[in-house]
Amino acid sequence: MSSLLTRFLLVLIASLSTLTGYSQARTDAFLRDLILKNPHPVVQSVMRQPETHRLQIIYTQIDRDRANKPTFTHYTFRVDSLEYFNPASTVKLPLALLALEKINRLNIPGLTRETAMQFDSAYARQTRLRTDSTAQLGYPSVAHLIKKTLLVSENEPYNRLYEFVGQQAINRSLWAQGYTDTRITHRFVRMSADENRHTNPVQFLSPTGRVIYSQPAAYNPDSIRAGRRDTLGRGYLDANDSLVTKPFDFSSRNKLSLRSLQQILQATLFPESVPARQRFGLKPDDYRFMYQYLSQFPGETNYPKYDAETFYDSYAKFFFMDSLHHQLPEGVRVFNKVGWAYGFMTDVSYVADFTNKVEFMLTATIYVNRDGILNDNRYEYDAIGIPFMYQLGQTIYTYERQRTRTHQPNLDQFRIRYETRLPDSRPVIKAVDN
Repeated sequence: MSSLLTRFLLVLIASLSTLTGYSQARTDAFLRDLILKNPHPVVQSVMRQPETHRLQIIYTQIDRDRANKPTFTHYTFRVDSLEYFNPASTVKLPLALLALEKINRLNIPGLTRETAMQFDSAYARQTRLRTDSTAQLGYPSVAHLIKKTLLVSENEPYNRLYEFVGQQAINRSLWAQGYTDTRITHRFVRMSADENRHTNPVQFLSPTGRVIYSQPAAYNPDSIRAGRRDTLGRGYLDANDSLVTKPFDFSSRNKLSLRSLQQILQATLFPESVPARQRFGLKPDDYRFMYQYLSQFPGETNYPKYDAETFYDSYAKFFFMDSLHHQLPEGVRVFNKVGWAYGFMTDVSYVADFTNKVEFMLTATIYVNRDGILNDNRYEYDAIGIPFMYQLGQTIYTYERQRTRTHQPNLDQFRIRYETRLPDSRPVIKAVDN
């Protein structure tokens, strides 16, 4: 048996042992009682029936020592790696990291995250991509695709990152890093399982048009079978909008446990705080790039030029967003990724309050689908999901502002020089597929 295979099997066994340890819902009374102190009717209603809402929460306190080294204390509510939730756009976070990691691993002169790239087609339902009018130079690049996936959670750029990294590499990499309770199997466009195993040819071009790197079309022969069958609901609408009266089967759909999601963001922001195998192969400048676009407001960004009214400051910042609050408190930045689909709303966040010297992580998912029908777009996002997530975020933020710390954190690591929107005649982007 090769040393590489031996190492992979040892990692897999250790990870599965960890997973087994979390196979039952874990709840800390401290977090439960803290949330219940919020008298808001939506909070009280959801907390009376958390199983119905498949509610899972991880609240992470961060304390610094005299040298500013952080330690992390995790409090959980109903965290269960075996209770399926649809991660939706949160899978764009690991895809961004794996794309940057791949650029670094290729280590080809002239090939960077800013290098122009083009996508060809070589299999059913694949599409070409040669130009991007929202990019400063008119071409897609790994950096520009990541910006679009993080700033407003666009779907098409995620599909292209998926095609660049490849289905096999995505899953093998995450499993080898210890994130074994993950499964990323598809683009966000209607394709069959076979079509999603196939990924497009990709080329990277120099400013003069010379091919720097050519990646052929790829196919994933690995079996990506679910360890268990994940079904949900009492019915769903099929591709013809006909009602199918049986549960929707998510067993072959994307999966990302809440604990893994939290650890991936922690590995991004605090790489030294996680085991070496859980870190991503990023350069210091890659980390700064990720910090910027995990927290920059769409209205601050020049390329793409998003409409600041449609994509307001707290857009896709669920713990600070509701119908009334479109701005974050003064001095607060949220480094996060959200996802919403099939009635699930999920957010993984690191919150930094530079004014009050407060920091914490909060990760949560909630399911709001009263009629139990999937794909009918009749979900209670506005009535339950958004207000609950906002109230949860404010409950933890208020507690954190009052919590006593032995040492005040120095948050300079996360101070970013954000962009300033330049006045020009380009039209703003008011609608995207996310």
